[in-house]
Amino acid sequence: MSDTRRRVKVYTLNEDRQWDDRGTGHVSSTFVERLKGISLLVRAESDASVLLESKISPNTAYQKQQDTLIVWSEADNYDLALSFQEKAGCDEIWEKICQVQGKDPALDITQDPIDESEEERFEEIPETSHLVELPHCELSCLEEIADLVTSVLSSPIRREKLALALMSEDYLKKLLGLFRVCEDLDNREGLHHLYEIVRGVLFLNKAALFEVMFSDDCIMDVVGCLEYDPALVQPKRHREFLTKTAKFKEVIPITDSELRQKIHQTYRVQYIQDIILPTPSVFEENFLSTLNSFIFFNKVEIVSMLQEDEKFLTEVFAQLTDEGTDDSKRRELVNFVKEFCAFSQTLQPQNRDAFFKTLANLGILPALEIVMGMDDLQVRAAATDIFSYLVEFSPSMVREFVMQELQQTDDDVLLINVVIKQMICDSDPELGGAVQLMGLLRTLIDPENMLASINKTEKTEFLSFFYKYCMQVLTAPLLANTAHDKNSKDFQEAATKINPVCPDNFQTAQLLALILELLTFCVEHHTYHIKTYIMNKDLLRRVLVLMNSKHTFLALCALRFMRRIIGLKDEYYNRYIIKGNLFEPVINALLDNGTRYNLLNSAIVELFEFIRVEDIKTLIAHIVENFYKALEPIEYVQTFKGLKGRYEQEKDRQSHKLTRYRREARSMDDDEELWFNEDEDDDEAEAVDKSRMEDDYSDGYGKYMEAKKAGATNGANNGKVAALPPTSPPATPNNSSAASVKTVALPASPVVKAPLVGLVDYPDDEDEDEEDEEEEEEQSPRKRPRLSS
Repeated sequence: MSDTRRRVKVYTLNEDRQWDDRGTGHVSSTFVERLKGISLLVRAESDASVLLESKISPNTAYQKQQDTLIVWSEADNYDLALSFQEKAGCDEIWEKICQVQGKDPALDITQDPIDESEEERFEEIPETSHLVELPHCELSCLEEIADLVTSVLSSPIRREKLALALMSEDYLKKLLGLFRVCEDLDNREGLHHLYEIVRGVLFLNKAALFEVMFSDDCIMDVVGCLEYDPALVQPKRHREFLTKTAKFKEVIPITDSELRQKIHQTYRVQYIQDIILPTPSVFEENFLSTLNSFIFFNKVEIVSMLQEDEKFLTEVFAQLTDEGTDDSKRRELVNFVKEFCAFSQTLQPQNRDAFFKTLANLGILPALEIVMGMDDLQVRAAATDIFSYLVEFSPSMVREFVMQELQQTDDDVLLINVVIKQMICDSDPELGGAVQLMGLLRTLIDPENMLASINKTEKTEFLSFFYKYCMQVLTAPLLANTAHDKNSKDFQEAATKINPVCPDNFQTAQLLALILELLTFCVEHHTYHIKTYIMNKDLLRRVLVLMNSKHTFLALCALRFMRRIIGLKDEYYNRYIIKGNLFEPVINALLDNGTRYNLLNSAIVELFEFIRVEDIKTLIAHIVENFYKALEPIEYVQTFKGLKGRYEQEKDRQSHKLTRYRREARSMDDDEELWFNEDEDDDEAEAVDKSRMEDDYSDGYGKYMEAKKAGATNGANNGKVAALPPTSPPATPNNSSAASVKTVALPASPVVKAPLVGLVDYPDDEDEDEEDEEEEEEQSPRKRPRLSS
């Protein structure tokens, strides 16, 4: 639909009394069969889906605000608004609504919802009686006017009639004129009455009245009236603050007078709502919904007007990135951009996308790179807020920028490295800024929001970039605070003493906890890249040094990191842990904790319980063989006895399988002899192709004799197939720990290989020995992987 008059945005009011944008479309008034009446129908301009289908009810109160808004309530606490692109479209739909309800389109509201008692009370009032009779606008009548305004607030119909009366004959402007008279005469009683009058008029919740009260001519008088609260001994000085203390700073001169006026108005109205007016009670909270809407749509208009002024924004970013710009000027520019981004949150999604793309094209990211490196804390904080808006809007846009930036600059000044350094160097004792930056970094490295681009390589390329150029910057404080000398005599004691290099103060501990939280996230989501980094840097060993920090939360972070690694059940990680004996600092921490039943104790026990439940055989064997004596006295949980039980079960199973294998190996000669006898009987009893049988027999017999000779040579001393066990027993596929099979006597590999090859290659033995072959395939020592350790 090309008719821009009917182009609207649909808004709904949420629980926080803020307007949520539901989309843009085109509105029409048409009969809807399902609703049995004339309805407002809005179809999305993108896909023609239905955004709104609302029957025009005869009893619904519709309000027309600011010439381009229609607001109404569908049900309790469910408010709707249509914001029209053009006034003509708003007028057209408003006339249709008034026609259905039989109302005068000249009104700004059709009616208010009223209860039954009020309907009875006013049912005899003729519809032409729109106004209430107001007292004369004189000093002597202020008390009467105040009583009237206060009395109508509980009645929707009377509020509407009073609003219409106030709009006639400039009554509001006359009242505000009386304020200046009372102030000149220091008439406190009259000023207190004016406070009640103005506060009551605001609670009438009428946009038409707001347009008058918040105009340049009247708004300061409105603020002045609100200074004289009868509950205060001395009046507040709000006008002094707005005119002298609060300064309007034009970082770049604004030539559009309408835009300047709109900015001033929005600031002052926001001040009235947030500072001057008392927090509304439960019964009054809906009285200011129109005031919220007034501010909201003002902000939308300001952002739109600024965005359309290309020269203005171009100049802002030119000065922001200019090296010659002084620090104070740059501070003002950064604060302006921050407020600009905050206002943009009121835009609908499509317009917000265009807004941030405009900022990106103007160079917002290079500008942030400059200001985030400044010494001014306020500037850095504002820059962080701007960066958070950008990351929240489009992580991919930020990732694309930093990868392109690599071709133009050094590693040290990459935007992500600048962000990491700001996180590490946060001077706040509570690390508030560092926590915010850590959250942004996690969003940037989260594969879940790395959408498949055209070449589908964003995830691979960015993670490779991050681990190559940024990970060493992130982990630098961790590595620096857990450094140790591997060649020192007391290296084995490093896990039981907090490293002297680590200051172990609270702020450092908090920083290391943040870094560990991010690394734990990486373990969970970056399987390949983080695994390589951990192995190359021996990172887990360095992290476990922190198990003995005096800050328990840091020890728990280190334990959580290890728990996440073990939770992956990755055999490469398991071998790394076993080879480095990395359970030792964890078990020492458990033993040092003693009988205290605390979070550290529970977390460590849960780690071992996970290993037991998941039956991770390599880790179970390592723990039982190396640490069971120390863990055996712990009986308040059955975890460690359970580990021992798992270990014994696996040991018995392996021993049973290997014993069975040796028994079968010793009986091979009898079986082979029986096979030959049966073969000779078959030759005598059946007529077969002799040439074929001879070929098969000679091949098989040749292989058998070679194997027989080899077996005879190796087993000459005892005449048996089985020999002494090898010096390094191989591991089983299900248990790669050498220790778990140390007591089992395995046959020597040369003796085993020879007869097995002969048996497998015989052609006529497939049916008889099929099961034996499959069992040997699983048990064969030559197929068991060996531990690197």
